[in-house]
Amino acid sequence: MTTSDHRKILAQLAVKPAIYQKFIKHNAPKKRTCGINLKRCKRCGTYHGYIGKYGLNLCRRCFREVAVKIGFKKYN
Repeated sequence: MTTSDHRKILAQLAVKPAIYQKFIKHNAPKKRTCGINLKRCKRCGTYHGYIGKYGLNLCRRCFREVAVKIGFKKYN
């Protein structure tokens, strides 16, 4: 199915609430209990370069931007 087909399906189901609820129930994304999708940057949402240590929950790029504000110092 292409994207236009999904739009057509959702438009047709919008007027049929019972069938729409069933469609959403069976086609909703799965709830995850483990894996990379749970560890996301709380600032930008990416999961690459994730730093969870000390409860930071930031990616490395966001950490570089806010490190000084948080209280980290850069040593040479």
